[in-house]
Amino acid sequence: MNDPIQDRVRVAVKAALDKKAEELGVLAVGKLTSIADYFVLCSASNERQAQAIADNIVETLREQLHVKPLLVEGTAPGRWILLDFGDFIVHIFTEDCRRFYGLERLWGDAPNVTSEFAEDAGASRDALKKTS
Repeated sequence: MNDPIQDRVRVAVKAALDKKAEELGVLAVGKLTSIADYFVLCSASNERQAQAIADNIVETLREQLHVKPLLVEGTAPGRWILLDFGDFIVHIFTEDCRRFYGLERLWGDAPNVTSEFAEDAGASRDALKKTS
C-alpha cells in the first residue's frame, strides 16, 4: 500500500525535475516539526525558472492528484518560492538565495530521503543535491 503523502511528494519531485530544477533534495522533517512531514528543496538558475518550476508543480499536482497548495508565497520576485501542501512544503530558490538562507543547515538533523523520491522520477545524478 502506497503512502498518499509520499505519492504527492514523488509527483512534486518529478514536476520540479521536468522543469530542470537543480540540486533537488527531500528532507524528512516530520519527527522534528509539526508543520510538515517533508521539505522538498531545489534551486533554479533565475527567477523565471523558479516560477516555471513552481507553476509546473502546482499544475501537475492539481491535474494528477486533485491537490492544491494551501499557501503560495514569494512568487514576486521569485527568489524563494514556498508551496505549502500541508503535509509537505516545496522551497524553490535561486542559487544565491538558497546559499544565504541555508535551510539544509538549519534542518541538518532531518534525514535526507532524496533517493527514495528521485529514483522514480528518473532524476539524473547531477539534478540531485550533493550530500557531503
